[in-house]
Amino acid sequence: MNNFTTALHDEKTFYKAFLRDIDLAREEIIVESPFVTSSRMKTLWPYLRSAHARGVKLYIITRDPNDHSDGYEMQSEREIEAMEALGIQVFLCTGNHHRKLAIIDRKILWEGSLNILSQIRSREIMRRLDGGGFAVEMFNYLNFGRYI
Repeated sequence: MNNFTTALHDEKTFYKAFLRDIDLAREEIIVESPFVTSSRMKTLWPYLRSAHARGVKLYIITRDPNDHSDGYEMQSEREIEAMEALGIQVFLCTGNHHRKLAIIDRKILWEGSLNILSQIRSREIMRRLDGGGFAVEMFNYLNFGRYI
């Protein structure tokens, strides 16, 4: 069996570890998060811009802003437009899309309950799996190869 490491994170420890992974990414970052908010993106933008400047391919999979309510549709649309202007490939989903995960260089898999692009106050959990083929397994299971 391939060697791997695993670690659990909550909403207090997730972003420090996740942002480190973005900083270390060399080829590709895929983030699937149903919600996008401007307040969370303020934290993420410097890291995404830096990754893009290094030549890392960035993919975001999120809900179509038209599927949001309570003012989230405007925030989501604004942030998606900014992502696309930077050169991030954004895929919009309909039909109550709710998965939360990230795949870094097809080596690191983050999965759990935390909305990576919007989390602010909720209590959440995320598992980081590094190695062991878990990231490729998820990539293939979700059939991301159709688009990426």
